[in-house]
Amino acid sequence: MVKHYVGGQALVEGVMIKYKNRIAIAVRQPNGKINVKKEKLKYKDSNIPFIRGIINLFIILYIGVKSLNYSANVSTGNKEKVSTLGIIFSFVFAIVFAIVLFKLLPLGLVYILDKNFGLNNIVFNILDGVFKVLLFVLYVYAISFMKDVYRVFQYHGAEHKAVACHEHSNKLNIKDVQKFSKEHIRCGTSFIFLVLFISIIVYTVIPKDYGFWLKFSLRILLLPIIASLSYESLRLGAKYKAFSFFSYPGLWIQKITTKEPDEKQVEVAIKALKAALE
Repeated sequence: MVKHYVGGQALVEGVMIKYKNRIAIAVRQPNGKINVKKEKLKYKDSNIPFIRGIINLFIILYIGVKSLNYSANVSTGNKEKVSTLGIIFSFVFAIVFAIVLFKLLPLGLVYILDKNFGLNNIVFNILDGVFKVLLFVLYVYAISFMKDVYRVFQYHGAEHKAVACHEHSNKLNIKDVQKFSKEHIRCGTSFIFLVLFISIIVYTVIPKDYGFWLKFSLRILLLPIIASLSYESLRLGAKYKAFSFFSYPGLWIQKITTKEPDEKQVEVAIKALKAALE
């Protein structure tokens, strides 16, 4: 098994791979050729327990949005460079969208139920968590029917297969890579699900009789703690079999967020992985 973890992300007609302090992006161009871009990061991942989760999350989110914009341009033949302001706007929009959909809306639904049925604090937070999980699953299921998103999910599967092949020290060729599962234990999908689940426990510290907007504000303020706990849980699940149950729900949801890739998509993932490892 490999010493250093390899991370990645599916893009528009491509794959981004992160290894140590460098990333590589491989994108299929309109002419069929694969464009490969390598970049050395100016900042390193944190290794401080319960701090690294937040720092590394923001790093990968920034890299992910930047890579996604780059792949969208390359895959369509658009050579226009995305500005830093544009990347920041996309980054902020993604965070706001997630907060509204997975924080504000579920809380509003449970708040209405509480007003009508008088829920206790535990039931209140369990229902809040259930609504968040349901919204997340329904959201990814619904967008999976979109043609472009389906292809991104195929590249997601290709990325996982390539990384798993490398982690098992197999040769990085299409035939060997295709033997591996499209689901991966360290996927960001597992992280998101853990955030949703652990939030149920953490939010029980918030008194139920607080007003709606105070509840919502405290939920946002507690996100760093939840993200840190989720990150450490995911690492435990990846490192020790005894804690692998942390990753099971995420693996189930990956049945939706990953699709079986074709050989050309696997070829792109291999190109990105090899470039990152060089």
